[in-house]
Amino acid sequence: MNPSIHFTLSFSEPQAHYVEVEMHIKSFTSLDYLDLKMPVWAPGSYLIREYPKNVERFSASSTEGKELKTYKTSKNTWRVTHNGDDIIVKYAVYAFENSVRTSHIDHSHAFLSPVGIFMFVNEHLHLPCDISVHMPSHWNKISTGLEPGKDLHTYHADNFDILYDSPLEIGNQDTWSFEVDGVPHEFAMVGIADYDREQISRDVSKIIAEENRIWGSNPNQHYTFITHNYQSAHGGLEHLNSTVLAASRYTYSQPNTYKGYLSLVAHEYFHLWNVKRLRPKALGPFDYEQENYTTGLWIMEGFTAYYDNLIVRRCGFYEEREYLQQLAIDFNTVYNRPGYELQSAAMSSFDTWIKQYRPDENSHNTSISYYNKGAMLAVALDLKIIAETQGERRLDDVIKAAYEQFYLIENRGFEEDEFRLLAEQVSGVDLQEIFQAAHSLEELDYNKYFNAVGYRLIDHNANQHTPTLGIKIVHSDSKTIIKQVDRNSGAWKGGLNVEDELIAINGHRIDPQNKAFDYILAQAKVGDTVSILIARDGLVHTLEIPVLLSDKKAFSIEVIPDADTRATELGKIWLSL
Repeated sequence: MNPSIHFTLSFSEPQAHYVEVEMHIKSFTSLDYLDLKMPVWAPGSYLIREYPKNVERFSASSTEGKELKTYKTSKNTWRVTHNGDDIIVKYAVYAFENSVRTSHIDHSHAFLSPVGIFMFVNEHLHLPCDISVHMPSHWNKISTGLEPGKDLHTYHADNFDILYDSPLEIGNQDTWSFEVDGVPHEFAMVGIADYDREQISRDVSKIIAEENRIWGSNPNQHYTFITHNYQSAHGGLEHLNSTVLAASRYTYSQPNTYKGYLSLVAHEYFHLWNVKRLRPKALGPFDYEQENYTTGLWIMEGFTAYYDNLIVRRCGFYEEREYLQQLAIDFNTVYNRPGYELQSAAMSSFDTWIKQYRPDENSHNTSISYYNKGAMLAVALDLKIIAETQGERRLDDVIKAAYEQFYLIENRGFEEDEFRLLAEQVSGVDLQEIFQAAHSLEELDYNKYFNAVGYRLIDHNANQHTPTLGIKIVHSDSKTIIKQVDRNSGAWKGGLNVEDELIAINGHRIDPQNKAFDYILAQAKVGDTVSILIARDGLVHTLEIPVLLSDKKAFSIEVIPDADTRATELGKIWLSL
């Protein structure tokens, strides 16, 4: 008889944020012990999150009720002695963290991120498993990408990779369905929010149809959108045939924020091809116990970050001006972080495990995001291909061909050089300088690409001579506190620190409205020195801080008024609806 695993989930104390898990393990008769493991990170969110820290009351017994000896051998491994009998393992998981990648349980619902709930038998990730959910009487719905089982509230996964990629929302969420290109889609709205079902269905259907067109086919039999509505939130995490989104409950009533929500939908849905199937070799099969390193996240997340707003534009939700404003944000975000001179897009990808999800007060000085920089590189690739093929090819053709070659035909991950060679083969364009730029600190001349299609990237601060100290401040409990110091700024050179309290500047008391601070800087010239009184760790100091020229950028992307006809035509192809 083949080994099998069945999980039963119960919620006797949802108000205390617990789920009780019973794991029935059958037919592992040849082993003296079993090692049960829990993942320590979630695919798509590249940080060791230590999910096992929430496990408690672990015990094991035979099906006849005989208690079995258990002990831990590592932070995420529980060893169960075994005499050939079937085993029943029981444990509870505390879940009270609101995010798209962590579980949250309260009286109203349970959102379960599977990597932090379900254990696997060591070296047996390939095994199928079944899940039964025993809901509290006041809950009535389950939304998940898992396949339904034979009985009510039961589900099946062909292996643990699928289980770990299939979150569950359990409670009283508002659900409805619609179909796009023959594939049913379920929407599950969690929490109070003022939204229009018909509008969301209509608008999201346009996005799905456009993405299906780009990729050529949809790999799913069904798809589930789970949205958690909070007072203030924005984010998402992709899964194989579902996504979990976080949004403000006020998002849907304002055009700008609603378009941002549609962009989030476009981003996470795009991932069902780009990342979940088309992927670097390092991103699957996964090692759930340690970091999985790749320099290719600038392609996976960066390309997706480029396409999300572009798809919203193609669907007609963004006017051209609005789309260009969104694209310019990526350039402003990267070039207003001193870290762009120290970290490439590829290294940002590789170091995501220690930098992207663990920012500190100095992160902007040492790092960039592969989302923003990857989007910049993606637009360069798209525009170069459009320009040099006279509009016959574009980045769409590259990613579709890569999906077909590496996933549909060869069913494997790719190396970056393979991706570049395929891109050049499909487009007929030499793309090496852009791919090399992803691994370099040398910046591309992006206007070379924008100008070729009738647009230009303009820094409106280029001719400004704005004096600055290079700090960001916040006001808290009548105190003015430094929260950021820019590399090589006057504050940096003069010794101001994050968490210093600003008391006075040139003898003027700092006030919560920044009147004195703004007045002194307005009078100062580049090269002057200002005297700043601070409190640091309870001691008062006076520091002389040089006033330097601000290097902050203010980019916009605009039409070139006198662009030649051909460039203008190519620009229309780029931003066509």
